[in-house]
Amino acid sequence: MTLETVAENRAFGGVQGVYSHHSQETGTDMTFSVYVPPHTEGAKLPVLWYLSGLTCTHANVTEKGEFRAACAEHGVIFIAPDTSPRGQDLGGQDVPNDEAYDFGQGAGFYVDATQEPWAKNFRMRSYIERELPSLIATQFPTADMERQGITGHSMGGHGALTIALRASLRNPDRFKSVSAFAPIVSPLNCSWGEKALNGYIGDDRDAWREYDACALIEDGAKLPNLLVDQGTADDFLKDQLKTGLLALACKKAGIPTQIRMQEGYDHSYYFISTVMADHVKWHAERLTDSTTF
Repeated sequence: MTLETVAENRAFGGVQGVYSHHSQETGTDMTFSVYVPPHTEGAKLPVLWYLSGLTCTHANVTEKGEFRAACAEHGVIFIAPDTSPRGQDLGGQDVPNDEAYDFGQGAGFYVDATQEPWAKNFRMRSYIERELPSLIATQFPTADMERQGITGHSMGGHGALTIALRASLRNPDRFKSVSAFAPIVSPLNCSWGEKALNGYIGDDRDAWREYDACALIEDGAKLPNLLVDQGTADDFLKDQLKTGLLALACKKAGIPTQIRMQEGYDHSYYFISTVMADHVKWHAERLTDSTTF
């Protein structure tokens, strides 16, 4: 794959880069960001994936997430993909205009769509699970793909949880740490999820279960550990996020889980940036070995 450098900037002794490439999965150009912290020559560093939420691109967390100081301190590579394929001609002339923030461009929900006109391009599951990791492994030799963690916010929290849970059924060593910021925990039980999964996957609710964290846990998927931060003043907590469903599912399944209800915090990057360094440290403790970075 040909990788184009959009921008590279020095930050906290490392390099914050933004890159683009043509995706075989989505059939479009995709943009993502990578922060590589300072390290000794030849070092291999653990990787932390961050999946963004509705309406976001790679840029939201890259510009507002305040992760670089912590990544530099703990020697963690931070990768932020986009949330969906993009383009004026996306999917052909049958694709509706992006009139809704919770469906279409910016709202890929990390699924492989099966319904027209979305099936051709909206393949974010395969892009995140296979294509982009393969690209990172070949283009960023510092990345240790044997030590991966994953996190995300809102729709991206849903993506992080479901990708990690599905991986646990096929490759349980794929992700050694999993966390989330205000995740959508059960798309089967909220209007955001019902709209997205019905539109992308169709009306067979049994087929939705592999894109629902609580359903995956009920069906036997496990996580080695889980950290979730959720603001108590989040306007979406009651109707869309439903954190309590995840707490109950994890308790029943015996998954080691820490869910921290953060008093007075909302759904914004003011909240994410407040707890981001703690998440990076938490992942680093589970990903970092004695290798000098």
